[in-house]
Amino acid sequence: MRPAFSVLFLTTLIGAGQGLFIALFLCELLTSSPLPKNFFVIGTALVLTLSAMGGIASVFHLGHPERAWRAMTMWRTSWLAREGIALPSFMAAVFAYGIAHWLNFGYTLAIGTVAVVLAIVLYICTAMIYGAIKVLKEWAHPMTIVNFMVLGCASGTTLAAAYASFAAPALTVILSQAAFALTVLGLLTRSASLWRNATLRPTSTLQTAIGIRHPRIVQTSQGSMGGSYNTREFFHGKSIRFVRGVLLTLLLCAFVLPLALVLILPLLAFILQYLGLLAERWYFFAEAQHPQNLYYQGKS
Repeated sequence: MRPAFSVLFLTTLIGAGQGLFIALFLCELLTSSPLPKNFFVIGTALVLTLSAMGGIASVFHLGHPERAWRAMTMWRTSWLAREGIALPSFMAAVFAYGIAHWLNFGYTLAIGTVAVVLAIVLYICTAMIYGAIKVLKEWAHPMTIVNFMVLGCASGTTLAAAYASFAAPALTVILSQAAFALTVLGLLTRSASLWRNATLRPTSTLQTAIGIRHPRIVQTSQGSMGGSYNTREFFHGKSIRFVRGVLLTLLLCAFVLPLALVLILPLLAFILQYLGLLAERWYFFAEAQHPQNLYYQGKS
């Protein structure tokens, strides 16, 4: 599939924001000593900034952004519509959580619990936009949801460790250790999905795609002089060497380098991890092989 860069930024930004909020909430829930009020107020502002940036990025892959609100009316059948409802709902709960801390309103644990539940719902909705497409076997698997959640929580916790190093140094070590553990878990889950996708065997062949039983078929033209919607939207158009380079980049930047740096330089670890997750999300799209590519293999 062809990766849309607006979607890459959407899923990685809101995923990191969700992970950051979950980390902040767990700090409040599990830490016995009182924390500075501004730690949560500024932290929720960071969450809202990431979420808003992701929402803005999502507009750029819409043909008619002014009609985007109509997508939410299809919430009964569309995971995209459910994501469109879950994202502002999550942001509203996060905003209420930050205001409650700022005004010493109380009930922050109750509001935070609602926001965490909405964060998990948002992870599921975002992942199921792709996991529900049965024809793409690389996506139609529970590992899609697992990776969206684990990688989002890993990047968000790494950001939380970087933020704590400035705002609440006492939490830096525990958050860095949590980020390290989640990054290791992300490496394991993403490696498992990479191995699974690399060993998939297509249920269709070129022979079944065009209804010809000859054992050797070679396509020399797709029937037109140039590209078409099919060749543009259902294939990334990059060389095998480029795709392998992206794979190496995601392994190094999303996992190996953050693991080496998160305990000592969490901010640098987050920057590298986020760049690696952009590469990971690009590869997520590129490794999905649409069955129509059995026919549209080349152009004259």
